[in-house]
Amino acid sequence: MIKATTLLALICISTAVKAEWYEVVGYASTQGRDVAQARQAAVKDAITQALIFSGATVSSVQSVADGILSQDELKIQSHGEIQQVNLVSESKEQDQYSVTLHLDIYTTQGKCLEQQFNKQIAITQSQLTQPHQARMGQIFDIAKSTSQRLFNTLNERTNTIKPIPYLNISINVTEYFSQQFNYNPLLIETIAMNSNSQYVLLSQITDIADTDKLNSEYAFWQDDKYARSFKIDFALYDALTYERVWQQHYATQGVWPFEKTKLIDVHSEKFWNSHYAQEIQEVFNKVSQDMNAAVSCIPTKGKILYLDNDQVVINLGKAHGLETGKILSIMHQSNIITSKGSVINSTMQTIEQVKIINVNMQSATAVNLNSRPLSNIQLNDIVQIKVKSAESFLLDN
Repeated sequence: MIKATTLLALICISTAVKAEWYEVVGYASTQGRDVAQARQAAVKDAITQALIFSGATVSSVQSVADGILSQDELKIQSHGEIQQVNLVSESKEQDQYSVTLHLDIYTTQGKCLEQQFNKQIAITQSQLTQPHQARMGQIFDIAKSTSQRLFNTLNERTNTIKPIPYLNISINVTEYFSQQFNYNPLLIETIAMNSNSQYVLLSQITDIADTDKLNSEYAFWQDDKYARSFKIDFALYDALTYERVWQQHYATQGVWPFEKTKLIDVHSEKFWNSHYAQEIQEVFNKVSQDMNAAVSCIPTKGKILYLDNDQVVINLGKAHGLETGKILSIMHQSNIITSKGSVINSTMQTIEQVKIINVNMQSATAVNLNSRPLSNIQLNDIVQIKVKSAESFLLDN
């Protein structure tokens, strides 16, 4: 199992810019890898986690030769550079290799202001489009197992995305990956409402077929090993607008070390410690990074749940990074029905602003910021967090 734990960020003093020291532990499984490969994977894991934690958008992972960092500098898209990397310690215990790194991340630009607020994303159960390919190992439950694994990865690794599990229901998602945009928004709206999420992540596993046998027929003393593919599509939908805001295809393959006729429990550590499952985990690590970059600078939005004169209750709270004193703008929401019967969500910005006065984990109470009364505000109207001070919204009387 590959994972990373961020221990502590020590803030260094800088004049024009801010440099931060991060101590990060990177892990990699030695299953299917020699020591040098495991060490390289652990170093890459640690670097990636430091970058995600610092809010940087990774444009590339620096090259690694025999597990030794070959450069002292790493370019990070738009935000900064890694000026220095020090290897603190490394160790191997059973089937796991770990390295501890100190990284000096030198920020050249500030993060987008929207990054300070979290986006709740419902993680749904993936769909296996070719179930007959699961016969080798009888891994018919791989869609649910990998979806749970993705949820765990997002929960451990990202600082903007807050995943909400929606894994117990099998969903037919085929129409949501079509290019005709004729999908039914009701499913997205239902999932978002039940999970209190702004976004819904759908996925389909399109290929888990075995390919080539890796060992020779003449090596009768060796257990059979096969290469097995793993291909998966992701689509992220905004439940407030029904728009597809991110889509990506990933493909990998790994060694399937088990006998063809052996029943494999895809929820077990034995499976997830295999080379094949480790390659799947690498895909999910990349998904975590890509999706975090895709949504981190999008404004966090919610809905009005209750309205009473100059006070409103909304479905955003501490879990989203909201706190008392924050300002929200209100937008009217309406649906437009096209000639083909499809639904297009439409929003219109209003001049109404409210200020948070009480916050719970998943909800908050806000009061009208201005002296004039709230007008034409309705239940389910959209609220959007404004990263400004209250004075910015006051109008002259």
